[in-house]
Amino acid sequence: MAESSPHQDQPSFEPAVHQQHPVAESTRSLSSISDPDYVDQFTMAAGLPGTSPEQWARTATEDVLGRQAQLLWRGLLGLRLKASPDRVAGWRIGGRGDGWVRLEASSWLMTANLVLEAGDDHVSLTTFIRYARPLARRVWEPTSRKHRQIVPDVLRTTYHLMERKAQAAQEPRRQARERVSRAAPG
Repeated sequence: MAESSPHQDQPSFEPAVHQQHPVAESTRSLSSISDPDYVDQFTMAAGLPGTSPEQWARTATEDVLGRQAQLLWRGLLGLRLKASPDRVAGWRIGGRGDGWVRLEASSWLMTANLVLEAGDDHVSLTTFIRYARPLARRVWEPTSRKHRQIVPDVLRTTYHLMERKAQAAQEPRRQARERVSRAAPG
């Protein structure tokens, strides 16, 4: 984890999140869906040095979105998600590289990819959907409106949660340094 947050002196810091238009080819190339029917990308102008894209994906999907998202993903969208330590919120890790991870899931209705890219100063979440049936469009279009509304808040909440975790991890070290300085002569 990072030694300290770049915004630790700004308790009310709210990272800016913007929907990207168009999605860069470099990001599109990370998807396993070659001809998606739906794509969106949200980029947050903040990151946490020393954190991996998989950490961001786990915190966002498991800690922030949690059970409500599972109901949507499994129930409404029918995605086949399997609980396992090598999966993220049931999504299969379909690929990863320096600064990115791709989560994959499918159903009789659609195939979905979530690509999360993370750097020291930004985080992007890109959603790719391919419809397997005509019904998928009718299901995803109204769902996607809510998806686009909540993703910026999910990224911000994930940022704040990960920042608190990083600070909590640093607290024992800070306390140990203080004990050493108090015990040092002179």
